[in-house]
Amino acid sequence: MERSYILHMFTPGKQMSPFDINMAVDAGYQVVVPYCGVSAGEITGLTQDAIFSRGPKGVKATGIFIGGRDVLLAADMLETARKAMVPPFEVSVIADPSGSYTTAAALVACVERQLQRSHGTDLAGKRVLILGGTGTVGRIAGVLAAGLGAEVTLGSHRDAATARDAARATGERFGCALEGAGLAERDARRAALAEADVVLATAAAGVQVVSADERALANRLLVAADVNAVPPEGIAGVGVMDDGKALPEGKAVGIGALAVGNVKYQTEHQLLVAMRNAEKPLYLGFREAFAKAREIVAAKG
Repeated sequence: MERSYILHMFTPGKQMSPFDINMAVDAGYQVVVPYCGVSAGEITGLTQDAIFSRGPKGVKATGIFIGGRDVLLAADMLETARKAMVPPFEVSVIADPSGSYTTAAALVACVERQLQRSHGTDLAGKRVLILGGTGTVGRIAGVLAAGLGAEVTLGSHRDAATARDAARATGERFGCALEGAGLAERDARRAALAEADVVLATAAAGVQVVSADERALANRLLVAADVNAVPPEGIAGVGVMDDGKALPEGKAVGIGALAVGNVKYQTEHQLLVAMRNAEKPLYLGFREAFAKAREIVAAKG
């Protein structure tokens, strides 16, 4: 009898994301089971429950998805699940808390592409300002940009202490240098924008973090990218469909939420399909998501 494809979905939260459930089904998983309120200490037991009942051949048709809203905890859970495997009882695992790993991967891949296309350069040495940088997408986008040689600042519209704590904890966990800045005050925000080569808006949906006047002060700006598809625009003047459209002043181009979202969707879909088809187990975090997003962006030409 042919085995059904099963995806066990673990989240520390009270519910699993409907978006990710839809993605799993569309990637070919026939049985999708969410487990809510899962703690880090429960990952080993749940993983081993999932691997032993189907035999060494059946585990190829089994996968694990790790969700939630904490990018550091999800990375730890992914590693715990990997260590819980007992070869040949070993299944593929993907982590994508709040879609942040695949969204951040798509965002940085799109920015990298537009820097090259529009300006003939890359992220190395660029000053990257991430507004809403203490959130899930902002932190991982910061790690990826720093890994490409950028000088990254995670900006918070709350206070400097929140930003510095997020930058320190994220940098320590993933082995990179990040700065944190409180940008609640207009003058601080404008000063940070004036120094930025790249601005990424990763704040909550429906919140504008850069006005048209503030954007006009960003004289060094090369690329402005926004992941907010809910009006108003996160960065004034960057439309949701923009993909390299010139901004009204200077030499900057904009990347909108749906341009990023298209790459994010393809990235998550292709990773889930790769898990389902894998002959050997895959362990997929944000770095693997970034490699896939780069492939997708490169294929666009």
